[in-house]
Amino acid sequence: MLNQYGQTYPGYPQTPPEPTRPLGVAILAVLIGIVGFLFILAGLLLAAVGLVIGVSLPLFGFTLTSVAAGIVILVIGIIALALAFGLWHQRMWALVLAILLFAINFLSDALTGAIFSLGSILSLILVVYLIAVHRHFL
Repeated sequence: MLNQYGQTYPGYPQTPPEPTRPLGVAILAVLIGIVGFLFILAGLLLAAVGLVIGVSLPLFGFTLTSVAAGIVILVIGIIALALAFGLWHQRMWALVLAILLFAINFLSDALTGAIFSLGSILSLILVVYLIAVHRHFL
């Protein structure tokens, strides 16, 4: 609480400063959000194409497979959008999930022998970066 001179009264607790969002986290959140949106569109499109083909042609196996794949892709897109939202608002669960996903991506590349690929190196850099900025998350 401030007095008429803009000073705080003794005994009143200071409000903690708002955490600042690192630029890299903001860029990562926007990129993950774009990917999530594209996954949602792709999932809806795949499910719709499967249903249209299933109605017009008697290809039950194709219809079932494409609708199931579309639903899986749709769910992945929703999870990606939730992750982007959590990173944007600096939530600890989003930080942990992002670190886990990038670490799993790096380890899977390492196990398949593609450890020096661009994706693998980028995943490792993002894991290190997210660990470095962990103090900005609530």
